[in-house]
Amino acid sequence: MLTAPFLLEIGTEEIPDWMIESALKQLAESFRAVLEEHRLAAAALSVDGTPRRLVLRAESLLTRQSDSEELLTGPPKSAGEGAAAGFARKLGVEPSALQSIATPKGEYFGYRRKVKGRTAAAILAEKLPGLILNIAWPKSMYWTGQGGPRFIRPIRWLLALLGGKVVDFEIAGVRSGAYTSGHRRLGRKRIRVTAPDYESKLRENFVIVSAAARRAKIENDIAALLPAGLRVKPDPGLLDTLVYITEYPAPILGSFDEQYLALPAEVLVTVMRHHQKYFSVCDAEDRLAPYFVAVMNTSADPEGLVRRGNERVLRARFNDARFFWDFDQQKTLAGRVEDLKHVTFQARLGSYFDKTTRMLALVEEFGGDETARRAALLSKCDLTTEMVKEFTELQGVVGGLYARAQGEPEEVAQAIYEHYKPVGMEDSIPATAAGRIVALADKTDTLRGCFSIGLIPSGSRDPFALRRAAQGVVKILAESGLPLAVSRLAGGDEQLREFLLDRVKYYFRDYRGFRYDEVNAVLAAGWDDLADAGSRLEAIRAVRPTPDFEPLAGGFKRIKNILRQAQFAGGGELDPGRLESGPERDLFAEFERLRGVVEEQRARRAYRPALEAIASIRPTVDLFFDKVLVNAPDGEVRRNRLTLLDRLLTEFSSIADFSEIVTQ
Repeated sequence: MLTAPFLLEIGTEEIPDWMIESALKQLAESFRAVLEEHRLAAAALSVDGTPRRLVLRAESLLTRQSDSEELLTGPPKSAGEGAAAGFARKLGVEPSALQSIATPKGEYFGYRRKVKGRTAAAILAEKLPGLILNIAWPKSMYWTGQGGPRFIRPIRWLLALLGGKVVDFEIAGVRSGAYTSGHRRLGRKRIRVTAPDYESKLRENFVIVSAAARRAKIENDIAALLPAGLRVKPDPGLLDTLVYITEYPAPILGSFDEQYLALPAEVLVTVMRHHQKYFSVCDAEDRLAPYFVAVMNTSADPEGLVRRGNERVLRARFNDARFFWDFDQQKTLAGRVEDLKHVTFQARLGSYFDKTTRMLALVEEFGGDETARRAALLSKCDLTTEMVKEFTELQGVVGGLYARAQGEPEEVAQAIYEHYKPVGMEDSIPATAAGRIVALADKTDTLRGCFSIGLIPSGSRDPFALRRAAQGVVKILAESGLPLAVSRLAGGDEQLREFLLDRVKYYFRDYRGFRYDEVNAVLAAGWDDLADAGSRLEAIRAVRPTPDFEPLAGGFKRIKNILRQAQFAGGGELDPGRLESGPERDLFAEFERLRGVVEEQRARRAYRPALEAIASIRPTVDLFFDKVLVNAPDGEVRRNRLTLLDRLLTEFSSIADFSEIVTQ
């Protein structure tokens, strides 16, 4: 079968950087689905993008479907020759070409017709408009008028080539062709390309199509810019943003007056990162240096005009920050507590003063000391400051900095500073005990309050970031060892309890990397103590490869099924006198011996040796099932054997429910 390279480029006005990768993933998945549906195959399928273009390529794509055969079923044979002749006439064939087809309903006349494969160009011309317009964007717009097609931004050109020919289709008056467009300011507006020379032609016109190449250019150019002993502060998120807001990135090094270094580094970095998209620069001791790196979407700044413009803007922003800092010091955090009554947390949950009151009660409930209580009281006061009103990203951080500057104990300042942590799964938990307690109180209050008034996340909707709050609760409890039960934090709300359990599973499975059946097995044995659950999971992971573990899990699954089928409720007394000599009595004796060993190891949280001891009973269990009839005719004997199995299952499932382990 013949193949040809395929190239699709959707040219648009600038797409928001954070939407591009998701759109490219959808584009690739939808294209693969079209190929599969229409019996086409492609090699080396890839996607890439810039702010002004989404690109999909395949090194080789079948240019035509293979021919196929379809079976057309006609009337039943019992209908006679006349019906067969009518069916054949409808198909344009002789009656002799019909076949007898056996179906569940009897014999039918049928005809096998060869279907010539369609060209890939025809299929793509038919499917590409819908494939493009079906990309799901967080927001989209009409650009040709109400009722027209919707897209994230107006589509300005469409490039679609299969081999050397255009795949012809149209979207909202824009017809596909063999032309692309270069950099908005530096490149030609109309450039004819082929699939092989596409990237090189765009590179000549100041567009680097590959996101990986733009990333490498930014990193390499920055390294060449910086004086010896300096480095940019690592910021993967900012780097991602800059990769997707530029088509031809060019870093420049700027500087600012050292006097601004008197402001806290956190404030300066936030101004540079969040408001100007600049990288901060540090010296060898990781101290902030009076430099920044901006990334232009142009080739060069030979006369320094862009650099000086960025320096001027940054100087104004730093002056604002210095003014806010000095102005805010006129009132202490403690003097701002009453001001929180005028800052709404949520209309039905009251003000931030109300939230602070609830947080104080939770800190008490969680066993927080005077440091934690003081930190909780002052934790939200920075919301009333001019600094946070201007730089909202600094919530908490500003509170900690102001507390330190205003003479609060260092432990209080640190707890305020870090009480929003962790802000994501990769973020660390608060470093101090007081910070962890205040963070838990803050997140727990938000969760309880929102669930109590029905603000429960559904689908992608989560306006109060409750998933992030719950994930923070789980991460703090799992990594700090605080002796707080997760379900207790739910405050009796069953929906919130299930929500937290879902986050617990996500944490252990997707973040810590445990297998799903291991997570199910351990959590089935208890999940209120997350640090303990983590230890049990580590033990399961360590013991699972041993020869006896999975066969024993299979045995426990069998025990559970036997008890379920017998509708055995448990709770009865085991009568050792009714146990038969041989495998049954041996199982009881081995169970009694190991039970003490397991209890001792479990009490010390030495879960690996406890699991190894449990796994060692596997040969005895196997022999019992081989030689002993559990469902004995004698009712008392049967009840006694079921009791033995029930006790074995119950005693040895306190670390993990082995029946949840998926065995080969």
